[in-house]
Amino acid sequence: MGDDPARLYRLDGVAHIAGVINEEPQRCIRSMRRQQGMVLDDRYVPYLQMAGLYHLARLNDRWFRLDEALVSAFVERWRPETHTFHMPFGECTITLQDVAYQLGLPVDGRYVSGCLSEFHVYIDGGRPAWVWFEELLIVVPPPSQVQKYAVNCSWFQETFGDVPEGADEDTVRRYARAYIMMLLGTQLFADKSGNRVHIRWLPFVARLEEMGTYSWGSAALAWLYRCMCRVANRNVIKLAGPLQLLQSWIFWRFPRFRPAGFETFSWPLASRWSGYIPSSSEKGPRVQTWRLWIDRLQDREFIWMPYSSPDVLQVVHPEVLEPRHMVLCRSVTSLIYFAVIEWHQVDRVLPQFGGVQPRPQAALNIDFLMSKDGRGGDRWFPSHLQKWHQYWDDRTESVLRFDVVADPGPSYQFLDWWSQHGKRFLSPDP
Repeated sequence: MGDDPARLYRLDGVAHIAGVINEEPQRCIRSMRRQQGMVLDDRYVPYLQMAGLYHLARLNDRWFRLDEALVSAFVERWRPETHTFHMPFGECTITLQDVAYQLGLPVDGRYVSGCLSEFHVYIDGGRPAWVWFEELLIVVPPPSQVQKYAVNCSWFQETFGDVPEGADEDTVRRYARAYIMMLLGTQLFADKSGNRVHIRWLPFVARLEEMGTYSWGSAALAWLYRCMCRVANRNVIKLAGPLQLLQSWIFWRFPRFRPAGFETFSWPLASRWSGYIPSSSEKGPRVQTWRLWIDRLQDREFIWMPYSSPDVLQVVHPEVLEPRHMVLCRSVTSLIYFAVIEWHQVDRVLPQFGGVQPRPQAALNIDFLMSKDGRGGDRWFPSHLQKWHQYWDDRTESVLRFDVVADPGPSYQFLDWWSQHGKRFLSPDP
């Protein structure tokens, strides 16, 4: 980390795109996202509510398009060592609070983890994975539709696309399981293949009544952080994960970048941008334009607390306002999604919660966790990465406490540090 503990230990990184902007000025990411193609049948609603995924399912019914040029310009400002965007005015990021408001997901609860494959070894009455798949869904995909432990989305859609009229409760429950697996695999935890659903969700959908006890919000944020860290590498251009969260966060926080004509909104807040169609002009030059606009941003052009508006509070679902969720949004803790462990560094963005940002602590170096992706042998991650799971278990003990002020923002001490260590401008002539 060098002699200065305040210095960001990977300011430009070995291959961070921010360090080679002049060499690749028109580099644009490609979003890997597949729309959940299964109909949201009314008979699924009780199961989705039970699982804490009903708001996400409603949001999924409204297709959105990602502005890849705009997101590319933000990716250039993503710092893997702090999980924050480096802006001219300071740091900002997507937090558990944003996940709750934008996607309507529960943020408090058990971590989403286990083993990526061969999980039957660790469950009661252990059984082979595909035997269990057949027990839960009554059918097994043909070998042509399977790649190791992942099933092609097209098979799920064709097999479970429409629940039969007059179906009994067991049949509806089976179709609801398939719907939830597709919802998780395409809307929250999609990978760069963009067309497969992993059967890691079997232990969860097997116990639908317990799904609501999990923190789907923290798992989704962990996966988005990991995807952002990967695509910040100049050699990676495919971006997966909960991208509706990323784009909606940008639009809510940066009014300058919002599309016109989307003034009304409902719950969850990301639904505001349904129907948005980005410009069809060439993406490379648009990346450069967005980059220049970001370089000229001032702190008054960023909305530190968009959710305190009376208009927003009128549509917020009461679940989000429960103290256990509200308090957890200010916790400096681990975020867990199976082998993916990331750090919720809200201590660097206190103004997003109404505070004044002091000079930050040294960045926590967790680079070694970036190599953990579950491949290379099966591990029961809660044991293999026990230290980081314990951080989540102790999450209420790391909740930040600070004074809320009328005019949140960076302190003079922070701005002095930022002028020396921040990556403030990327364009050649900001």
